[in-house]
Amino acid sequence: MIFDYETLKIIWWAFVGVLIIGFALTDGFDFGVGMMLPFVGKTDAERRVLINSIGPTWEGNQTWFITAGGATFAAWPLVYATAFSGFYIALMVLLFSLFFRPVGFDYRSKVADPRWRNAWDWGLFVGGIVPPLICGVAFGNLLLGVPFHYDDTMRVEYTGNFFQLLNPFGLLAGLLSVAMLLTHGATFAMVKTEAEIAARVRKIAIYASLATLALFVIGGYWVARGIDGYSITSMPSANSAFMPLAKTVEITSGAWMDNYERWPETKAIPIAAIVALLLVAAFGAWRKARLAFICSGIAVAGIILTAATAMFPFIMPSSLDPRSSLTVWDAVSSQKTLGIMFWLVLFFLPLIILYTAWVYRVMRGKVTLKHIADNEHTAY
Repeated sequence: MIFDYETLKIIWWAFVGVLIIGFALTDGFDFGVGMMLPFVGKTDAERRVLINSIGPTWEGNQTWFITAGGATFAAWPLVYATAFSGFYIALMVLLFSLFFRPVGFDYRSKVADPRWRNAWDWGLFVGGIVPPLICGVAFGNLLLGVPFHYDDTMRVEYTGNFFQLLNPFGLLAGLLSVAMLLTHGATFAMVKTEAEIAARVRKIAIYASLATLALFVIGGYWVARGIDGYSITSMPSANSAFMPLAKTVEITSGAWMDNYERWPETKAIPIAAIVALLLVAAFGAWRKARLAFICSGIAVAGIILTAATAMFPFIMPSSLDPRSSLTVWDAVSSQKTLGIMFWLVLFFLPLIILYTAWVYRVMRGKVTLKHIADNEHTAY
């Protein structure tokens, strides 16, 4: 094996991060467009413009979500098992809201009745806003610590409930996620539309980026000053296989900022996110759609990496028993499993990226009202 076990653990943390960011960057603007659909589109034709801007590619964007879930199952089986049992209701709400998307895209244009189409437009709105909200709330609760623990036989017990997830910080993180992807969707719609529709989404992009910035700064201050973080005080060698209870963990004030003090260069990540959000607002005001979209993507990646950097090496901290917290070092599969999957990812991930880039190149260009009028029987 070319890499030792410790290196493979870090590589897989990075791989899963790439998949999550890829999902947020691609499917994220689909969610954003869905959120805007009932409000930006004043007529059926305008709504069809927005739907057709994401219609040809949204399904392919789901690949990142599915792959991220599969990678979590394969690389971090303890995280997969604990998260899917602890966040079961939240995940079911997320999945059922996602059902509105394929059904809405496929059935909306089957009947010309305005009531039928309006109902599906609101269904696409639900499918656009609920998943980011749920994901943001879940991520916020990871920073707070999740109420689970392992017993001596390594059986996991989750003592929380769905409504406990809806705490003030969790809701703030959920709103940040919604505002972030609304910004991303609005900048994408700026690129893909024109005239009055582009003018409306441009205003949304400006205000949503400023709202995202405010929520991000408030959340960062809250984490630094008001939320206790986790740190490992002792554990077996990171190059060995061990179970979570073999380590000791302490909870201390400001511990989530330790990595930024240990590696000062990582402070560039939240700074980049803040600057990118300001540039989204500026480029929106200056009608520079492509630059606004690029900066929006940088902001999305920066916000996710800011939280991931703060938490490293923790993946799913436990508020009941800090020793039970799942980390990069103890929640992973065997060295052989990680090694085999490493080569598979190294082969398939570039193919996915290249194919995605090719699809967007083929589908480039604006969707206009004239295009909709000339293609009355398009799929969307």
